[in-house]
Formats: sequence, structure tokens, C-alpha cells
Amino acid sequence: MRRRLFNQLMSLGAGALGLDKAAEGQEQAGPTPSLAGDDDPVNIADVRELARQTMEAATFEYIDTGSMDELTLRENIEAFRRLYLVPPLLRGVSQAEMSTTALGEKIALPIMLAPVAGQQLFHPNGGQAATRAAAAAGTIYCMSSSVGNSVEEIAGASRGPKWFQLYMPKDRGVARQLVQRVEKAGFKAIIMTVDLGEWKDADRRNKFALPKAALVKHLRDIGFDQVTDRMSYQEVMDFNAEAWQVSLSWDVFDWLRSITSLPLLIKGVLRKDDARRAVSIGLDGIVVSNHGGRRLDGMPATIDVLPDIAKTVGDRAEIYMDSGIRRGTDVLKALARGARAVLIGRPYAWGLGAGGEGGVRIVLELLREEFENTMVSAGCARLSDIEESLLR
Repeated sequence: MRRRLFNQLMSLGAGALGLDKAAEGQEQAGPTPSLAGDDDPVNIADVRELARQTMEAATFEYIDTGSMDELTLRENIEAFRRLYLVPPLLRGVSQAEMSTTALGEKIALPIMLAPVAGQQLFHPNGGQAATRAAAAAGTIYCMSSSVGNSVEEIAGASRGPKWFQLYMPKDRGVARQLVQRVEKAGFKAIIMTVDLGEWKDADRRNKFALPKAALVKHLRDIGFDQVTDRMSYQEVMDFNAEAWQVSLSWDVFDWLRSITSLPLLIKGVLRKDDARRAVSIGLDGIVVSNHGGRRLDGMPATIDVLPDIAKTVGDRAEIYMDSGIRRGTDVLKALARGARAVLIGRPYAWGLGAGGEGGVRIVLELLREEFENTMVSAGCARLSDIEESLLR
């Protein structure tokens, strides 16, 4: 990719995009960054390459790499490639309606931004830039507990719909106050990520870790007021290592139900029995996910386990999926196999690293255009026309 494109993306600040009032909750759609011309990215792979050339190597590898031998990371992508589209002919479709709802919230397309940690390491505006891009595209931004911004900072960045992804503090008082802040800030749902922990060779080799200032801000944003700048880096790291409840059981959802009326989703489901348990306790949504191949290597691709989970759940909860989405064709395949919408992680993290808000907007626009073209080519005028019979 050419350096001129990077300069173009970096110039797409809030003012240039017509989003300078977003921090006041008054975002405007503004012009979409140009995608025409020899220097513009034409697919997500181009954006990834631009991010690779732009970012510090260790930070890029934090986004890009997977667990251990990266079997699951590669399988997430290869499994989509093994699915072929068999479109019917002569359907007379010239345009496609891509809007849908997610837990009752209307969104312009079935592509949402997944919770991704450490976004301020990718770009100074971090999660605030990403949430503005999601709002401009008319979709949902899922805030990670570890994004690098406070709940209030993300809430103030745009009026677009937002979900909050919760990592559970051991201190239930801190957890309760955090959930209350999420509700007060206007978030629409809580995602509980239960597939915890990462074991990535690249991060260990690079000795990748949050800088002290970023880690202190993260912990204080959560509500750990006892963490201060006066502590040594080792003291802060030791506190962080003990602050989180990494061994969870199903009763954590009973506790959450007792303190909030927000819809609850579980993220990390790969088994039918877990999906069955989730709907039996009344969860509102399931995110079929293997953490993008970042957690436990050797797990199956999410697109492969999605059909059985969707059939098990039926209409008792909404089904979403992440891991491996790189093309608009992947989005259609996921919907054909039972997902209501998909969540993307690495693609918009690459966009954020390559060009901040403008980079994320380009990623969403690329996928939107590809998905619309795929729908038309497959004879689907609306999302309800997408069926598993389109796949082989």
C-alpha cells in the first residue's frame, strides 16, 4: 500500500468527516471517505497491509496474531472459503435492503463492531474514534471493558447504539457500580465474555504489555480508585493480575439479572449444550465465538458450529457470531447459517491503526458494499431471503 493513502486516512479527522460535534452527542454522517482511485484500499486485506506498514510491529502483532500455532485463527478464515455460494437465477433483484434489528435496536446493516481491547494503543482516539465510525455507519459499537476509555467517554463520543462487554471484577461492589454506570450512560445491552485468557507466542516474544499510564487509566476507568500513578509499574501489574474473576460459573448471570434490567448476552459459545443452558436461564443473546483464535488453539471455526447452535436455540434468543469475517460474502454465509448479525474485530482494529476514525469507516464501507453486492448477486432483496440453501 502507498504512503499517500495513509496520509489521506490520517487526515480524515472528526472535522473532515463532519463528526466534530460527535463528542457532544451530535454526530453527523458527513461524507464517506473516498474509496475510488488507485491508492485506495479495495478490500480488508489492503487495510491490514496498510496497518502493518503504519503501526509499531509489536502492536500490529497483538492485533494480528493468534494463539499458539494459530490453527484456529487460520481455520476461521479457511472454513468460510470452503463454503460455496449457489445463487438462484433470474430473481430480478437490483438492490438490497440490509437493515435489521439487534435486540430491538434498528441498525443499517448486520455488521457490528466487536469488543476489542487496547484501542488507544492502535490510535490516540481509540474507542471514541471507533464508536463514531459505527454511529456514522448506522450500526452498534460493542465497548470492551479494556478498550482504554471510560464508559462515560465512549457514551459521549456519539449518539449511536452501544453494547458493553463485561469482564467481571472480583470486587462485586466495583462490578455493581460499573454496571450502574453502563445503564446510566445509555448502553443498550451487556455482553458477558466467558472464554477468558490468551496464550499468544507473538505477545510473549515481543514482551507486549500495556504501558503503565494506560494500565492505570484502564483500572481507574473500571472503578478501582485505589490504583494511582504513585504506584510502581510492578505494583500496578500485580493489582491487575488479581483484580479479575477469571474462573466463572453460570450463576454470574443470576447475579447480573439481580442488578440490571439490560438485555444480557453470553459470548464464547461453541457447544450446543452451552447454548441450551444459556436460553434455559433466559439470556437474550448468544455470540458464537472462539475469540478470533486468540484464546485456545485447536477450537473449531465458528462458522462450522453456528448451524447446530442456531437450530438448538431457535427463536428463544438472538444468535450472533464473530471470528473470521473478512468479506461481504462471509457475512451472507454467516446469516445463511443462522446468525442475525456478525461482529468484526481485527478488520476494524486494522482500520483504526491505519487511519483512526477514517480507517474504521472505510472498513465498514468496504464490507457494506461487498455484502450488498453479494445479496444482489445471490438474488436476495432483503435479509429474510438469505437461506442456507444458498450454500454448498
